[in-house]
Order: sequence, then structure tokens, then C-alpha cells
Amino acid sequence: MTDLFTTVVRSTVAKRVGVPQPTSLRRYEPGAALCADPVLVAGSGRFEAGLISWLTTVGIATVTNDEPTSDRLGAVILDLSAATDPSELDQLRVIGAPAVKRLARNGRVVVVGTDPATLTDVAAVSTQRALEGVVRSLGKELRAGATANLILARGESAAGVQSAVQFFLSGRSAYVDGQVVRVGESTATNPDPLRPLTGKVAVVTGAARGIGAEIATVLARDGATVVAVDIPGAGDALATVANDIGGTALQVDVTAPDAGRRIVEHATGRHGTLDIVVHNAGITRDKLFVNMDDARWQGVIDVNLGSILRMNTAILADGGMTDGGRIVCVASIAGIAGNRGQTNYGASKAGVIGLVDALSAQLGDRGITVNAVAPGFIETAMTARIPFATREIGRRMNSLQQGGRPIDVAETIAWFAQPGAAAVTGQVLRVCGQSLLGA
Repeated sequence: MTDLFTTVVRSTVAKRVGVPQPTSLRRYEPGAALCADPVLVAGSGRFEAGLISWLTTVGIATVTNDEPTSDRLGAVILDLSAATDPSELDQLRVIGAPAVKRLARNGRVVVVGTDPATLTDVAAVSTQRALEGVVRSLGKELRAGATANLILARGESAAGVQSAVQFFLSGRSAYVDGQVVRVGESTATNPDPLRPLTGKVAVVTGAARGIGAEIATVLARDGATVVAVDIPGAGDALATVANDIGGTALQVDVTAPDAGRRIVEHATGRHGTLDIVVHNAGITRDKLFVNMDDARWQGVIDVNLGSILRMNTAILADGGMTDGGRIVCVASIAGIAGNRGQTNYGASKAGVIGLVDALSAQLGDRGITVNAVAPGFIETAMTARIPFATREIGRRMNSLQQGGRPIDVAETIAWFAQPGAAAVTGQVLRVCGQSLLGA
């Protein structure tokens, strides 16, 4: 989408007078290195040695805190997972501050800790909880496209931590900043790093345009066979998306009582299995709360939340999703922080977050993960219709000082869908550039 502010500040005149230029974010390209510059790994946590070994095997140069150098760093990984006393937090400053000064453009800071919920000692819980405050604050200080994120391990599984580190180091996480991911136990890895979804069948609702079309495209790029789902009225656009990615199209209204059954029958009948479902379909019908009518309220709740609950009944029944499958929902920061004129939308998206919490716990025995992304200001046809002043403010109210793109949402969903992300469930990851709303 055209961004007038960016167009103006990138003009020849603006550059000549020294106006700061927005950073072009480093986004994922298949086969590209995780980092072009060396990665500093330090902190003496239980994952440090394994991360150094893994990075070396994937061709990333690593340095330790014992190897002083003035070279630029592509990323800084600080493993504080073993810290049990607040005095140990000073490692973040002593090691991290000089390293952050050397971060290259679009650099990454990844802190690894232990999930406080797995600890009982008060000092240890306090110490690990403090990491979140550090990371969220640091994310708001970084510039030139750099991001800071936190991984909290719930066990000893190195594979799960490595998957999360890989996501945060790569261009897949370009618009993910100041976020926390909790990682459980799993030994699963991606059999094919370049096409991790090979052999998987994925369903994407609301796939005819915008974010949904991008999700379908990225999942197909990563190897999945995609069933693109949308309403009959979007049939032509839906067919184009499906044809472009070598998938199939299914015209069905997600609010129809038989939508879930039809999705399962199409996926298993045409492609033999159902491994991934992305609940992306959604609508907005904005109105101030005191003026909200029944049609606006019920319509948004039914499409954005009720339909998911009904479809999941069929998707998770016998003959539906395979064990080890993936369910990914599209929530919104409106469901976290609220939005003026969107009580109905905020309610529906907060409900989606509740669904993720409850369903992820219920499906653990089947190895099915349930996660959500919560987009912030993403450049779409819908945001292009927002009044100019509001739109420009929305673009700037985040740590990266720009709007995100549909592909940023799609890349995060694609990571959740990977076999290697089996240790991540019950998570809501904001794709918002660390929006100042609700942050």
C-alpha cells in the first residue's frame, strides 16, 4: 500500500536535508542465511552450548563473550535460562549493552530464559520474570530494523528452543518485536529446512484476498498443498489464488452449519489428509458501543468466533485432522488492547485468544498444537480506507515505526505450522512491530 509519509521522507529533497529514513525490513527469502554477520552467544545458560553447535552446523559464524571484536553482529543471543537470583540479571547489561551497540542493520536480540510458571523458588521466579521487562523495553530502544524477543523454555528440549531462535533470527520475524514465546518439550525438527511443510495439507479460510491469500501463498511456498476457502461471492478471486499456488478452492461460508464437515471432506477426499487449519476468515462492523445494533454485533461474533468453534467440532472429530496437526487462528491486538468503535470485534478476537488457551490444553495428548497470531497495523485494502491522519499515526505507533505487510502475518503462521514448532502451543504472538497499543 502507498505510504505518503514514507514517500515524502524518502524523496530526494528530504534525503538532502537529512530527514531520517525508514528502515527497509529484512524479510525472509528461501535459502537466505539467518544472519549475514556473526552471532554472539553468551550467558552461561543450559542451551548456550547447543545453540553454538547448531548455528555452526547451519553455517552461521558465532562468537563468544571471551572473543572481543569490533566487528558488526547480526544477532545477540543471551541465554539466562540458568539465572536464579536478581544479581545475575546484570549479565544482560555487562554482555548485552556493548554487543547491542555493534548490531548490524536489521539485527536481532534474542534472550532465552526459563518459564517462571515452571519454577517455585521466589527469587528464581522473580529473576526469570524480569527478563520480559528487559526485552520489551529494549525492543523500544532498538533502531534500524532491529528487534528484541524472549524465549521461555518450559523444559530441557533444545529442539524447541532452536526452532524459536531460528524464527526470531530469520526474516520471517521481521515485524515481530518485543514478544515472548513459551516453548515446551519436543524433539521434533523440520525434515526439509527449505520446504518444511512438504507432504502437509493445509486449509486457509478467508483465502481469496489480503492476508488470507498471502497465508495460502506462503504455506504453498513452504511445501504444503493448500485448500483455499472463502465465500461463494469471492469465487473468482479464490480460484485465482488456488490456481496460482497449485492448490484447490472450496467455496463455503464459514458460518454455515456444515462448513466444518465440507472442509474435512474436501481436504481428505481430494488430498488424503488434513494436517493444518488456519482460521483466518473474519469481518469488521464498527460502531460505537452505544449505537451498536444486533446485526453488527451478532455478525462479527458469529464469523470471527462462533464459526471457528463449530468448524473445530468437525475438524477434530474422527476422520478429521491428523494427530500432530496444527491449528492457527488469526486474533488481533484489538482483542488484547481494545479499539474504539470495535467492542464487537474486540470481543470476538479476545474470544479467539481464550479458545487458543483452552483448546491447546485439551489437544496436547494428540500432539496437535493450537496457536494464534495477533496482527497490529498491517498494510491491506482495509487499512488503506482508514482516514489519512489516523492511518499515518497507526503506521508510526510501534517500535519499527512503520506498518507491517500481510506476508509478516503469513510467515509467523507458517512457522507455527512447521513440524519443528511442535513445542510451541497455546501461544498468541503479536505481529505488530511492538505496537504501543497494549504493549
